[in-house]
Amino acid sequence: NTLGDFMIIWPVYIDKKKTRKEGRRVPEDLAIEKPSLKDIERALKKIGLEPKVYKDKRYPRQHWEICGCVEVDYKGNKLQLLKEICRIIKNEKKE
Repeated sequence: NTLGDFMIIWPVYIDKKKTRKEGRRVPEDLAIEKPSLKDIERALKKIGLEPKVYKDKRYPRQHWEICGCVEVDYKGNKLQLLKEICRIIKNEKKE
């Protein structure tokens, strides 16, 4: 899942509509409805990271659907990062 120190973030990881079995990684109460690559990219930039967006990628478990993914150079805990992304996106949607 990591190329060197790159982490791949799929929208499904933080999607409220997905089940854990379908790939959601964060608790449902933290998850986002229809998270977009733009949302994820903005959140990562706010944290001070430099995300690379790939719009044409397919999540392996839903290979029939093009959802795209975000690659980021990050060495920390993936779940903590995903939770932080959710918090930032939720705060932005309140504004």
